[in-house]
Amino acid sequence: MTKILYSKPLYEEKLKNLKKYSTANSKLAILRLEKNFGNSAYLKGLTSTANKVDLEVVVIDTTPENAYSDLQKLNEDDSVTGILIFRPIPDGVDEDELDRLISPEKDVDCMNPINKAKLYSGDTSGFIPLAPKASIELLDYYGIDVESKNCLIINHSNVVGKPLAMLLLNRFATVEIAHIKTKNLREHSLRADIIFTAVGESEFLDSSYFSEDAIVIDIAITRNEDGRFTGDLNSADIQDKIKAYSPVPNGVGGLTNLLLIESVIK
Repeated sequence: MTKILYSKPLYEEKLKNLKKYSTANSKLAILRLEKNFGNSAYLKGLTSTANKVDLEVVVIDTTPENAYSDLQKLNEDDSVTGILIFRPIPDGVDEDELDRLISPEKDVDCMNPINKAKLYSGDTSGFIPLAPKASIELLDYYGIDVESKNCLIINHSNVVGKPLAMLLLNRFATVEIAHIKTKNLREHSLRADIIFTAVGESEFLDSSYFSEDAIVIDIAITRNEDGRFTGDLNSADIQDKIKAYSPVPNGVGGLTNLLLIESVIK
């Protein structure tokens, strides 16, 4: 029988622990360059989670012309303890420059090159990108050890694939990264013990991609033709055909907001 790795039990446990901390001197500032469905939904979820621990969240709506100066103001504002930049970044703004400008001490999304360098050198004591961190913590909660396992990551971005590879290597997993130009993806996924996927193509991974002992962590979130939120995994097709998987929703995505709030507070 296929096990479903729900995040709610871990979420409730971490939320209970977070409520023990004082948030009187903590504030999350969000720099937003444009409004869209994705970041509006993200903001709603973040605000809801922050309210549960009485954490103040402020949104700074800016423009491409003012983005750099507004970010610098947040760096210098002692009342702000965490900064998040909503993405994607619109044309006309140098995303790399924003990442270099954000204070490493407030960079809760781990975008500054200094924080990335720490992670890539094996130091996981600082800020870690949220989706990779949530993926690892979900596995830990269910007692799934990645050491010596063949792990396939279907994503090579700076936000998911690359930092997740570093976290897995730090735990002595054998890591392979696939991407848009990977040929014969099915051959790679069939060899893997644990598959992490973040492609954003609704339900395209069916049971033919996995062995019966496979564990799949679905990091993607998208909508199918019916408008329902889904991930990359065809959850209906893989029932009783793989060992375990994280659902969408109620999987990795359900943890990311709380982990960001945790980073701001701690």
